[in-house]
Order: sequence, then structure tokens, then C-alpha cells
Amino acid sequence: MVGLGVGLVVGALVVLGIRFAAYRPAHTHYHANFAVYINGQREEFASPFHYEETGAGACTAEEAMTPAERTHMHGQVKDIVHVHDTAVTWGNFFQNLGWTVNDTLIQTDDKVYLADATNKITFIIDGREYQDVTKEVIRDQSRLLVDYGGTSEDVLQQEFANVASTAGEYDAGTDPASCQSGVNPTFRDRLRHLF
Repeated sequence: MVGLGVGLVVGALVVLGIRFAAYRPAHTHYHANFAVYINGQREEFASPFHYEETGAGACTAEEAMTPAERTHMHGQVKDIVHVHDTAVTWGNFFQNLGWTVNDTLIQTDDKVYLADATNKITFIIDGREYQDVTKEVIRDQSRLLVDYGGTSEDVLQQEFANVASTAGEYDAGTDPASCQSGVNPTFRDRLRHLF
């Protein structure tokens, strides 16, 4: 009986030791693709103000992130969204770019486009049309099309087909501003993880 008790204690200690040594904190990091067309022209997002700086150095805990750290673009890549937090919406993303995008208007850096009888705002996520995407959570490897204008259904489908589908490649790669590498949990973090 004593041998069984000692075996259980030793087994539990081994399992806890492995959990302690192998612990790596989870960090949200995934990507999505998007494109915006206004009156048939694809937005290039040429301004450097649309992109988050890389190599800032320190990682921020998810609970202390700024809005721009939660979702952004990097390196002048105009069709990849980087997501570093949970429950980040397309509205959050566009707001971080300095844009307002909803079912009634698109406000860019320098213009406002209002939906009316002639021009409508269309949102397509992963092939499905949405009324508004402001509160839609950005999903890993999703593809979003935002279109403004008197665009036909055929052209909308062509535009959606032109939305990149490279998010998976970015998921597999290393993000230049990611907290995934170099995160060293503290002794206290490891102890909390045990139980």
C-alpha cells in the first residue's frame, strides 16, 4: 500500500515537473487577407501611417495592448492583417488604419464615400455577403472584400476572387513584430500553470 502511495506521489511530481519545464505562454497571432475597392479601383494603402512599426523590441501582455498592437499591417504588405489578440473585429482593424468602414459610409484618409441609391457598400467574407462587418471578429485565414460603388454581382465576384489567400503562409512564418519568440515565462507564471 505504501509503495502505491509513493508511486502516485512520484508520478504526480514527474507530471508537474514536465508541465513546469515545458510551459510556454499562449500568444494570439494569426493573419487574414482583405481588399478594398472604391469605384472599381483597389485601395493601395500606400501611406506608411497604415503600417505598424516592426522591431519595437518589447512584447506587451495581451491585457495591456494598445489598439494598434491588437491588429495592424506590417512592411507595406497591403493585403495582410496581423491579429495579436482575441475578439478583434474588422471595425477595430479599420479604425487602427484611421478609417471608418460600415454599412453607410467609408471614410478614408482624405475622403468620405456615402452609400446611396446608386452606390452601395458591399462586404464579402469568405464568399458570404454581410450587411456590416464592424462587429465581425477577424478569423484566422479569412478573406474580406469591401466594395463601394455601383458594382455588378459579376464584378464583385471577380474582386473577391482577387483577394489574396496568403494568410496561411504568414501563419507559418515568423512575424517581425511577434511576441512568439523570445517570451520567457517567469517562475511565478510557470507555478500558476501547474494547477
